[in-house]
Amino acid sequence: MRWAVVCAAGILALAACGQRDGLADPYRSVEELPEELGRDGTTVRVGDPHAPVTVHLYEDPRCPVCEEFETTGAGPELRRATLEGTARTEYTLASFLDDRVGGSGSKKAVNALRAALEEDKFAEYHEVLYANQPEEVVDGYTDAFLLELAGQVEGLRGPEFDDAVRTMKYRDFVTASQKAYEKAGGPSDPRGPGTPTAVVNGTMIPAEYNAVLWDGEAFTEMLESVARVTRWEADRT
Repeated sequence: MRWAVVCAAGILALAACGQRDGLADPYRSVEELPEELGRDGTTVRVGDPHAPVTVHLYEDPRCPVCEEFETTGAGPELRRATLEGTARTEYTLASFLDDRVGGSGSKKAVNALRAALEEDKFAEYHEVLYANQPEEVVDGYTDAFLLELAGQVEGLRGPEFDDAVRTMKYRDFVTASQKAYEKAGGPSDPRGPGTPTAVVNGTMIPAEYNAVLWDGEAFTEMLESVARVTRWEADRT
């Protein structure tokens, strides 16, 4: 594993040169993390915009492999790095599993996450959804379950959020996000790059090094390596 991490870090560090500058400030809790919708209308951005590393994740809320990444893989380390100001995390939310497995849970969850962003509660709700992800084949992200889980996030439930969940207020966002996911696959895979996929400072982690996504220590080493190179390049300019 370690040699793969070193190789991946080297590839990503070289790609990181000159993309970020300065040092970000740490946050005391997830509640303090700044959140915004990117100009493209589909990218959800969480964390300090001046962080030396940006990790862009492609995820489907029903994907069990995404759940593994978020709960027992490198996800907790990425959240820690985001709180510490080392990384900024971005998300493109796919919903292709509804068509492949059946149901509407992915679309409903993406819609609910977009509604949570309006309340500045995306990061907290995102964590709760993956911690309570239903079995993929069950299609368990119903309106009732999504609202029940929202009750675990202080200050999220309210008339506007509840109505947005029940009426699929952000269905256009759901559709646009899925199209953005598909576009990220490029000509080689018009269905999308797979979930989870991580892009670090504009460079996708090569498939042969994807094991780093399930090794928190290795993932942290990679982020720190990229951050060091980025800061070194910033100091030179």
